[in-house]
Amino acid sequence: MTEYVQAGHAVSQATLSGVVGNAPPVAQDVTYERILQARSEPQNWLTYYGAYDGQRYSPLDQINTENVHRLAPAWVFQSGSAGLHAGPSTYSFEAAPIVVDGVMYVSGWDGWVWALHAGTGQELWRYKHEVPYDTSLCCGNVNRGVAVAKGKVFVVTLNAHVIALDGVTGNLVWDMTYGDVRAGESATVAPLVVKDLVIVGSSGGEFGVRGHLDAFDVETGRHVWRTYTVPKPGERGSETWPDGPAWTRGGGNCWVTGTYDPELNLLYWGTGNPAPDFDGGVREGDNLYTDSVIAVNPDNGEIRWHYQYNPHDLWDYDSTMENILFEQDGRKLLAHFDKNGYFFVLDRTNGELVRVAPFVDRVTWGEIDPDGTVTPKIYPEKEGEPVHFWPGPAGGKEWTHAAYSPRTQLLYAPVQDVGAEVTRRRREFKESIPYWGASVTVDSDDMAGSVSAFDPSTGQEAWRWRNDVPMCASVLATGGDLVFAGEPTGEFNAFNARTGELLWQFQTGSGHHSNPTTYSVDGRQYIAVPVGWGSWVEGFLPGMLGAPHGDALFVFALPQD
Repeated sequence: MTEYVQAGHAVSQATLSGVVGNAPPVAQDVTYERILQARSEPQNWLTYYGAYDGQRYSPLDQINTENVHRLAPAWVFQSGSAGLHAGPSTYSFEAAPIVVDGVMYVSGWDGWVWALHAGTGQELWRYKHEVPYDTSLCCGNVNRGVAVAKGKVFVVTLNAHVIALDGVTGNLVWDMTYGDVRAGESATVAPLVVKDLVIVGSSGGEFGVRGHLDAFDVETGRHVWRTYTVPKPGERGSETWPDGPAWTRGGGNCWVTGTYDPELNLLYWGTGNPAPDFDGGVREGDNLYTDSVIAVNPDNGEIRWHYQYNPHDLWDYDSTMENILFEQDGRKLLAHFDKNGYFFVLDRTNGELVRVAPFVDRVTWGEIDPDGTVTPKIYPEKEGEPVHFWPGPAGGKEWTHAAYSPRTQLLYAPVQDVGAEVTRRRREFKESIPYWGASVTVDSDDMAGSVSAFDPSTGQEAWRWRNDVPMCASVLATGGDLVFAGEPTGEFNAFNARTGELLWQFQTGSGHHSNPTTYSVDGRQYIAVPVGWGSWVEGFLPGMLGAPHGDALFVFALPQD
């Protein structure tokens, strides 16, 4: 009788109706070399963004502008929930499904990981990591996905472990702790496999912890290196922090997956806001390397260069979001849509600013000149005195991802146009207690959103599809000249990538806050989108706090003739 690991115990297949218990051994053949060439295997989605460059683009074109109107559900996977939860779980997906030769690997809330048949949705195995009920969580009980390599499935856990599972059985292979839950550290990032290393970042900046990147050996789990994103006294960048203990609890956590250029051998990883989020009086200075992109040598964790998007952040404008790699006019570039409402293009060889422009209509917190000079205008300055600014702390774009199509040479971003009122409240630091330094009320009306396309060569908007609520989910671009994006109200949409025309829509029954991916099995293209509403809704769309939560993974395809 087949067995698999659930919550650290062997559970009989017979007790789990419909669970096969084993997956085909396809993960064994996923090597670093294959991930390097991921886009040459469009039938698969081998790594978090589809490829190391973070473009969230697939050349698959069976589904295209001419036939997308025929798209229909092929299968739906739902798991539900059981037992007590760490923090206020809403059972929502935030992951990007990984697909390897017909097998899908996806993570969920509260320590769940599943292997599914990518053509039918049949559950092959499941794993459940026990998460302590009292784990401190800033922003919901979520996980952003897995990595697959050398026969293993890698995932982080809310109580700051990184674990490796056997790709065939789901059994635990190794388990390493890399954060202190007593101090408020946690983990939600999708791991990134580079060479023989699994690279992960930490969460928990809202509790006043010091952010870090960590690398572990793929085979053994041995801890290889750690890079802190807040320098200690004497290290480069430490002069941007005041004397005293502020740097020890400075934030800067790396809770969204980075991108990688193998030719330069550089990781590009975004860092989060400094702590406390809104009270800059206890951390005078630029506060490196918070709110930055850091270019890191994956072999040893050395920071080669950085660019700080938000010096001395007073608005909770994490810069953890993706840094998309692309080439233009023979130049290696990087594109980033920041929470602060500005779109940046950098030279990724050295961090030089190439272009900066606003991408959201209302930006009142300050402005950024073409040369990168940042001028704050509105921020929580006086104790007890409320201020209102746009974008609010969820940003002009939250953690959910933009995409780039090499066919159209356009970038596509989910845009949030919503403000907030913030009142500074001085709080003394106490371990594992939220360390925001303010009270925050996000606007529940006077908001808007869009899926917008931008030309990175000019910074200009090419087209915009307008919505009356913020767009809070990642977008996906394909070789069929399509852009897919989900709405908070449950619709899953397909747009013409060149014009922005809405071509198809399906109501999934729950808001979108995750990452669609695409793949093919036996020559049939599928679009997979995890749905589920929850996890810090009060931060980006409080008017929809009571919306249906959901927990489904929808997979669409063209009807078979």
